[in-house]
Amino acid sequence: MNVHGQTSGGRLALGLWDHWVPAGNDEMRRIVMDWGQKNKVEIQLDFITSVGNKNLLTIAAESQAKQGHDMLSFPTWEVHAKSELLEPMDDIMGRLSGKYGALNPIVEYLAKVEGKWRAVPAISGSQNKPALGRMDLLKQHAGIDIQAMFPANANPGSTAGNWNWDTFLKAAEASHKAGFSFGLPIGQFTDATDWIGSLFRSFGAELVNSKGDITAKSDNVRKVLEYAKQLCTFLPGDVFSWDDASNNRALISGKSALIFNPPSAWAVAKRDAPQVAEQCWSFPAPAGAQGRFTPYLPYFWGVWSFSRNKGAAKALVEYLSQREQAELMVKASNGYDIPPFTSMTDFKTWETEGPPPGVVYNYPVKPHHNSQQFIACYPAPPEIAVQMYNQGIQAKMIARVVQNNETPDRAIAWAEREIEGFKRG
Repeated sequence: MNVHGQTSGGRLALGLWDHWVPAGNDEMRRIVMDWGQKNKVEIQLDFITSVGNKNLLTIAAESQAKQGHDMLSFPTWEVHAKSELLEPMDDIMGRLSGKYGALNPIVEYLAKVEGKWRAVPAISGSQNKPALGRMDLLKQHAGIDIQAMFPANANPGSTAGNWNWDTFLKAAEASHKAGFSFGLPIGQFTDATDWIGSLFRSFGAELVNSKGDITAKSDNVRKVLEYAKQLCTFLPGDVFSWDDASNNRALISGKSALIFNPPSAWAVAKRDAPQVAEQCWSFPAPAGAQGRFTPYLPYFWGVWSFSRNKGAAKALVEYLSQREQAELMVKASNGYDIPPFTSMTDFKTWETEGPPPGVVYNYPVKPHHNSQQFIACYPAPPEIAVQMYNQGIQAKMIARVVQNNETPDRAIAWAEREIEGFKRG
């Protein structure tokens, strides 16, 4: 079945993200090859790993050579970086939005450049990073029943409204004293940058506004740094030297009561430490004075403007974005993949996946969470935000206050100088 218009047949070379969940690749291959057969398109399909940034290197090489795959999976910030070489997707996005309704605004920020959609938000590979906690440890040591607070249905418990950063701090202290410190990394990589970005945003601590003005000198930035200093007294002493897998290891080894992560950590525990997995539960991040924000890292499907088969590439992107295919991808990835439309957060997989059943029910952002998906450093213009993001500016501010014992104002002055450099660059 062709979604819209006619494909031109011919050949199509695809470079898609190599899924952490192996069955994700198997399902994607089946969907794509099935579409190719029905539309008489000969498909060459490569899965490109993000390990060692191989996907970024591929994107860079193809953009320079002006040849390679017709369609690629683009990580979070790459659509802006390569927008001039990407085929506009306004026609597809118009039809998808008309059919499926509201889109997460962060995908617009990341993929709409100068008023034009340059890529379509992908399902495969897009992830949220809500809290992933141990029900037993949080109940025993912090007196919090996370399953009662955010059950696997649309009726949050009576204590859900109290799930804020103050409650979180008390729970972190109690868990730390019991020997199960929260696994919250503070470094220059995505798992650290993402949870810290949402912490800053929920305090209203903005370093750069949407116009590109530096706004770091504010009471809210001081407040979030003071809060982080307190929180760090209840974290493992070596969180500043952790890497992107350390929080997963802390949870899977049974040493941590809470991390912020997609269900991949739980999925590995299911395989390697089932006694840990069956006590895991996903639930939203805490709320701050400015609201509740769930870290979100989307992938995008983009078609090069130099592609030799743009018609088929765009038709396939639109086909992959339909609800039927989205549901298959979510199921094959054990609920890991996050579709960009709110209307697609109701798939059965999130209710039934386990053990325990419902462990990932609250992984997609549901209306009753009163949460927004968010990317660190938003709403700064993307060309500044990506540098702040990649340099881990917010994490480094916390490190200066905690490790170097600097005042918040000194850390703010340092950040201002760094951001000035990004703006000049």
